[in-house]
Amino acid sequence: NLPGMNYFRSGGYGTVSGIQLRGLPKRYSTVYIDGVKMSDPSSSDNSFYFSNILTSSIERVEILRGSNSSIYGSGAIGGVINIFTKKGKKREKNFNLSTGSNGTGNLDFSVEDNYGSHNYYVGVNKFNTSGISAMNDEKSTNDDDSYKSDSLIANYSYELSENNTLKGSLRFSDSFLNYDEVTQGRTDANNSTDDDELSYNLAFTTKKNKSNHTLSYNYTGIERATKNFSNVSKNYYGYRDSLNYLGEYNLNLDTKIVFGLDNEFDRAKFQKDWPTDYMESDEAIYSQFIDAQFRPSENLYSTIGLRRDDHTTAGAYNTGRITLAYKLDRNSKIRSSYGTGLRYPTLYDYFYGTVVTNKEELSPEKSKSFDIGFETNFDKINTDLILSLYKIEYEDALEGWQSNSWKIKNTTAKIESEGIELEAFYRKSKSFNVSLYYNYTDTYDGADCDDPNVGSGSCIDEAMVRVPRHSSNVNFNFNTKNNFKNIFSFKYNGEVRDYGNGNNSFKDVILDEYVLVNYSLKHKLFNNGILYMNIDNIFDQDYEHAFMYSSMGRNVNVGFRRTY
Repeated sequence: NLPGMNYFRSGGYGTVSGIQLRGLPKRYSTVYIDGVKMSDPSSSDNSFYFSNILTSSIERVEILRGSNSSIYGSGAIGGVINIFTKKGKKREKNFNLSTGSNGTGNLDFSVEDNYGSHNYYVGVNKFNTSGISAMNDEKSTNDDDSYKSDSLIANYSYELSENNTLKGSLRFSDSFLNYDEVTQGRTDANNSTDDDELSYNLAFTTKKNKSNHTLSYNYTGIERATKNFSNVSKNYYGYRDSLNYLGEYNLNLDTKIVFGLDNEFDRAKFQKDWPTDYMESDEAIYSQFIDAQFRPSENLYSTIGLRRDDHTTAGAYNTGRITLAYKLDRNSKIRSSYGTGLRYPTLYDYFYGTVVTNKEELSPEKSKSFDIGFETNFDKINTDLILSLYKIEYEDALEGWQSNSWKIKNTTAKIESEGIELEAFYRKSKSFNVSLYYNYTDTYDGADCDDPNVGSGSCIDEAMVRVPRHSSNVNFNFNTKNNFKNIFSFKYNGEVRDYGNGNNSFKDVILDEYVLVNYSLKHKLFNNGILYMNIDNIFDQDYEHAFMYSSMGRNVNVGFRRTY
């Protein structure tokens, strides 16, 4: 719901999902779960799909918008999504059971404790659905796309002494999805993908006087076994090892220096496009960064950061950022930031199509990001207001254009995104509040539209695909007697450009605007029990996130949650 974000899903639960930050494709946003980078080295764009993320064990999510490569390295051009799972806070067990439309069932159980020097959390989840047909091309040949997922989240922390702590986290997901292809006149009964995702980390932190030091090892492993309509198998294997050091030194209450080393090792095994033999590839990135956070005056806060990334093939590049925040009074402040970013070629880029002749010729994509914002609170009407203006552009886009002889090359394409983000929160009383989010995004997708050989049916709109120019969300939260909590949500998405497919000779299309109305209810039955219900798409609106991909119609979910 936040401004600056656009979520899309190509069908029902478990189908391809992604988040675009500030109008840029999902590959320009970096995703972390408990500090572990989650992008898939075996995918063509090295991005992370949110298809198998379940919310039961998530504690909070942080969204950092704009280029943040000076802290997070390659890929953080549009922004960063940090997902934090639950930690052990007290002795507690949680049980959650729900059922809903399309044969959907969800069961999760967790146990946590915090005693002495130890705390832990373990959560298991089982999700199943009969699903809907992801494709709306031919109802007679499309089957429902069933999806099932079993997952585990575990976190543990042990205080070795007053100043030394050992922490570890683990996430595992095993999922299976029947999916559809966009080809009329063909059954999709055999299409499937069986995915395993494993990530974990181990970190040791020591504190000494004014400094903290953390040494961590992170691992990500993603394996996908797919079958197409003719039952032909294709497998993908992507792995990442990362050894990191993070230091922090507090000079005083107003000045802090954060510095560190990141060493990332990616490897993958996948089929080339042509010839279609399997191959293995690997690369590494060695990084150093420093970020100084200080307070030049009583009302002015600032940060300056620098980073150097050295890629084993593409070479070394520098990025940086500077931020300023000025407190106007007790309720208001203005803030601004400028940052640069980069995105190195993926393992797949080096072997796309007819293969790059000299891999060292490929440079990373480079970005510049600027934003300015105003935040205030109106005491008399109990309203918070946040207004932001931003602009992001990147160059040296990596594209496999026809004019490049279908080889990946750095192009002169112009890619820009600029917009306005508005957030407002009104509290009438403890039992009633309203939140409003609005986003205006103006983008130019030169990666598609600047190709000299672009067809006449392409780029009928020069905007990024699947990014609405206008979007908004309004939520009404109110409590009624007898512990009933209600939320009505109204979501609007404007028209968007999307790619065509083989059914329309790959000509671009415009997807219609739509409005969704959702409702959720929570009722406290007794001290530790909650009954809840969600009704999504109340008016059964027919809409598309992607061309010819179905979206969920009206669906109802009812569940019970108990803590003991």
